[in-house]
Amino acid sequence: MFENIDLSLVNWSRAQFALTAIYHWLFVPLTLGLSFILAFMETIYVRTGDETWKRITRFWMKLFGINFAIGVATGIILEFEFGTNWSNYSWFVGDIFGAPLAIEGILAFFLESTFIAVMFFGWKKVSRRFHLISTWLVAFGASISALWILVANAWMENPVGMVFNPETARNEMVSFSEVLFNPVAVDKFTHTVTSGFVLASVFVMGISAWFLLRRREELLAVKSILIASLFGIISSILVVFTGDSSARTLASAQPVKFASMEALYQGKEKAGLTIFGILSDNGDTIGKMPAYKTNARLEVPGLLSVMTTGKSTGYVPGIADLVNGNPERGILSAREMKERGTYARSVLTDYKMAKEIGDVATMDQLRAKFTDKDFVDNYFRYFGYSFFSASWEIIPSVPVLFYSFRIMVALGFLFILLFALALWYHKRNTLTKNRWFLWVALLSIPLPYIAGELGWVVSEMGRQPWIIQNLMPVNIAVSNIAAASVKTTFWIFAALFTGLLIAEISIMIRQIKTGPKEKEE
Repeated sequence: MFENIDLSLVNWSRAQFALTAIYHWLFVPLTLGLSFILAFMETIYVRTGDETWKRITRFWMKLFGINFAIGVATGIILEFEFGTNWSNYSWFVGDIFGAPLAIEGILAFFLESTFIAVMFFGWKKVSRRFHLISTWLVAFGASISALWILVANAWMENPVGMVFNPETARNEMVSFSEVLFNPVAVDKFTHTVTSGFVLASVFVMGISAWFLLRRREELLAVKSILIASLFGIISSILVVFTGDSSARTLASAQPVKFASMEALYQGKEKAGLTIFGILSDNGDTIGKMPAYKTNARLEVPGLLSVMTTGKSTGYVPGIADLVNGNPERGILSAREMKERGTYARSVLTDYKMAKEIGDVATMDQLRAKFTDKDFVDNYFRYFGYSFFSASWEIIPSVPVLFYSFRIMVALGFLFILLFALALWYHKRNTLTKNRWFLWVALLSIPLPYIAGELGWVVSEMGRQPWIIQNLMPVNIAVSNIAAASVKTTFWIFAALFTGLLIAEISIMIRQIKTGPKEKEE
């Protein structure tokens, strides 16, 4: 695709980062959700003085602590990989991307690490209210930590609030508020955090169901299921609303990803949302990429247009429109964007040449272009397209996005049904009688993990081939290192992370089997 690019290095670097991110996300969402469930449980204990709630809180707190401790390790490695494997990217955006990560480390992680000590070891050393405040601060600290990570990630999908400095060839932040309140960041944060709440709710409900199946700790289990199902159904509804908002933002900021999720090749008015479909390769292509046909389609007419434009007659562009262009709809082709990006890149090249010969007047003239709104909006915003050789290269894997998105959504509605049934059986006081439901709740524990990982597959695979939307392709962002070294560390990390995961599961299972102590130390 690009000249002088070691594709083996690119692929192994992508694989290593994906491996780390996948394992890291096995730990993060439980931390996000379980911290708030703990805070709610402890609040009930402080308000009622019922020691049963203290015992329940301390049991779930142990499982939280196991998950939190192991999750930290993968997160640290993930951030270091930006510098080791993606140094070109880090140089290009370090002044922007580094700021949220620094805030996360200084503010959010400090908040968590400070008060988590009080939360675990301060039961008899501080007052009830101060301990409760510490638990709430740990919960908010976890979400604040996620906020800054997701702000950084969202900037990669919708770069805003910056200006390009040709002197250093770096993007520099000019508006912190634009970066923080980036529409993609707002949607990504709310959707990601609430999905973590759902995962924790399913986790608590599933473990509680195990106790009921074993006819152990029934009071703890029933009360935990009540809290988890209430928290879970509210969070699930929020996930639906935030997902709807994300769709509108995505259609604007990353239209190719959006069209690929729907396998929509030809733009249309009154576009329907596909609920179910089976993709087949019917021989059609866009460049060298296959154009899939959706068979056995079940769709809601006009809903996709409503989601993206607010009206059922709205026009939703397809992949062909976005690759080949649609002048009637004001959509530039990828070839036209490449021409504009190539011009922006030539301006940067001319600036470097003027700097080499000491032509100050030309340097000033060219530098001014990078702060000129017309040049930035119409040329520099397509800078990354100059690195492509063919228009079809901007299309991600349509089958991966299409199926991942639908499985994720289907699981989301399954969780709503699961929480609703739990509340219904709890109200009728028949939880222990419906053993089939308890088995379903227990066996559902892996499902929100699958849904969460698929959400990141849609987000990150859908962004391909970009590491920064429209500005930098993945293939030019890698560090200049040997592919063999990345391959070696990939297998080291794979063994390390797998060991950590096995350790967490085994420790948790042992702790669950032990159950809460009759008298906590």
